[in-house]
Amino acid sequence: MCSIIAYKGSNKAAPVIVNALKKMEYRGYDSVGIATLSNNKILLKKGVGKVEEVNNSLNLVDLNGKIGIGHTRWATHGGITDSNAHPHKACNNIAIVHNGKIENYNELKDMLSKNHIFNSQTDSEVIAHLLEDNLKEKGLKEAVIDTCKALKGGYAFVAMFDDVIVGARRDEPLILGIAKDEYYLSSDVLGFIEYTDQAIFLDNNEIVIIDDKLSIYNIDGNEVKKNITQIAWEFADVDKGNYAHYTLKEIHEQEHTITKVFNNSYALEEFASIINNAKRLLLVASGSSYNAALLAKMIFNRLAINCEAIIASECQYYKELFDNSVLLAISQSGETRDVLRAVDYAKESNAKILSIVNAKTSSLARASDISLSINCGPEIGVAATKSFTAQLALFYKIANAISDEFILNNINIDDAVREILSIQLDDIIDAIKDVNDIYILGRGLHYPIALEGALKIKELAYIHAEGMPAGEFRHGPLALVDDKTVVIMINPNDETFNDTYSNIKEIKARRGKVIGISNIESEEYDWQIKIPSINKILYPLIEVIPLQLLAYNLALKREYNPDYPRNLAKSVTVD
Repeated sequence: MCSIIAYKGSNKAAPVIVNALKKMEYRGYDSVGIATLSNNKILLKKGVGKVEEVNNSLNLVDLNGKIGIGHTRWATHGGITDSNAHPHKACNNIAIVHNGKIENYNELKDMLSKNHIFNSQTDSEVIAHLLEDNLKEKGLKEAVIDTCKALKGGYAFVAMFDDVIVGARRDEPLILGIAKDEYYLSSDVLGFIEYTDQAIFLDNNEIVIIDDKLSIYNIDGNEVKKNITQIAWEFADVDKGNYAHYTLKEIHEQEHTITKVFNNSYALEEFASIINNAKRLLLVASGSSYNAALLAKMIFNRLAINCEAIIASECQYYKELFDNSVLLAISQSGETRDVLRAVDYAKESNAKILSIVNAKTSSLARASDISLSINCGPEIGVAATKSFTAQLALFYKIANAISDEFILNNINIDDAVREILSIQLDDIIDAIKDVNDIYILGRGLHYPIALEGALKIKELAYIHAEGMPAGEFRHGPLALVDDKTVVIMINPNDETFNDTYSNIKEIKARRGKVIGISNIESEEYDWQIKIPSINKILYPLIEVIPLQLLAYNLALKREYNPDYPRNLAKSVTVD
């Protein structure tokens, strides 16, 4: 996933673009670059590093011109080098930025190399040269359309030339922001929300041309009339405040975001009715959202709903399940490519599409028959934290709406979350900061939380961590236990407590070290993270938070930046 921003207006473009790229840096942070048009000449600066670093070294904001494009990259094709950073120029006065993957770039590059010089290893650069070729022989609209038709794969790109900005999208987000005498094109509304809340969401195979006016066309060249959407979500609240990192801020925001979901008066009747009457419910998600889906599956199974959770990238191998099913897709960003592809499969089978998102204007929300928002505000840290617990809270709400047997009255979880957020983990962090492997075990509803905790430790601290059902530990993994082994046991006082406690004794008998997450004290724990006693069904909501804090603080102790874990992007929008 990469970030794209373009600006055309009455102000100097470079400062606007650099500011926008800082806001969207969670989408890509390997390299950064901007290009502006001044006196009919393209000025370009780009380099490896984060926005602040490259701006400090190259002074990006000094570029002149009132029209410009910018990009932060998460490398998918070609190494992390200055030459592979965007924007990319054609041989003449054209520059482009691109998000996605051009599947036929080799074929296009071979064709174009006869008359064009390539300066990068990326697939993106072919767009600039192809557009340049088409503009030699065709009018502007026809040249852009023919360029799009020649590209195979998913893309969102913006090109700049001759005081014109053009943009196009297929399976990657591209959003138009409109202010007085100013236009923005961005992969994320965060790119322009500071300047305008008026947006047009481009659909697949649409192009936009901004010259002396604004025009939008479909791939057949027909003009398209689009409605302007006022963005109501609190996108502008992206400041870290007094926190050292976005990740820590977002962990602490759970004190409010969980309760916000519980207190929200969602119109759940139709959503819950579709689930309750589904012949088969398929929960589809990736990453942390998939872990939330696993817990939802367990909850829905308790309500006698025929439910399966499928990793989105595996959906192509389960197409036969989509017939006569209801698909519930879960995605924080609403732009995850694997999830959107699963929606396409489901639509081919005439399945009903439900979704749970954070961004109500996302591609997934717009592709759904009914969509619910967790509405937890922008999540800038790459590792999901508050969005995960907000998804869990919404699943509890849905279950409550489905069946009278699942009663959640007078929920008051604020105090429990607040208590956990004040936990001191220094002794545990110092003891385990140099371990190579961590195992996290849980039974029943706690197993998805074990998976999520392990994912956070891998993402942020770069320690190999495995989450697994506690009962499976003796079926192989127990052979790995010695005096250097660290096992985190999720063991609150519910129906799983005694069985999980027996696992602890097995690990201790083999000299393994145990961290207990429980509301019950025990001498068997080498260290305990004490959690408060609450409604047993809700323990997953609070027991995941100390695992988030553990991962965050391990990252700091190991001198890694938790906001920007290496090799990862916030959501994966490419194949």
